[in-house]
Amino acid sequence: MVDKEIDRIPKNQETDIIIRIDEYNGTTGLTIREFVKSERYTGFTKAGTRIPADKFKAFKAAINSIDEKDLEGPASSTQKTQTPDAPAKQPSETKKPAQKKSDVKELEF
Repeated sequence: MVDKEIDRIPKNQETDIIIRIDEYNGTTGLTIREFVKSERYTGFTKAGTRIPADKFKAFKAAINSIDEKDLEGPASSTQKTQTPDAPAKQPSETKKPAQKKSDVKELEF
């Protein structure tokens, strides 16, 4: 199977959230990972998760059960007051992003 990118959602200037269908250890699944583009590192980070194909229906049902009104809580009102030109937080110098696909962890349902 060939990796298939489903969507790329911008998180900030340097980071996208990538949703893709791929194969890992011989099993197909949905992977949701952060991808950074910076002078120091370009590639996937450890941040993300993988949903095995046989657990996708449960994952989809959970996502579809979310009421969008619940996402409009106090946190979203804080985000609205931030200026779009605010500088992004710099990554910690001690943390190194994952460079191996083996860092992907699968969800247990």
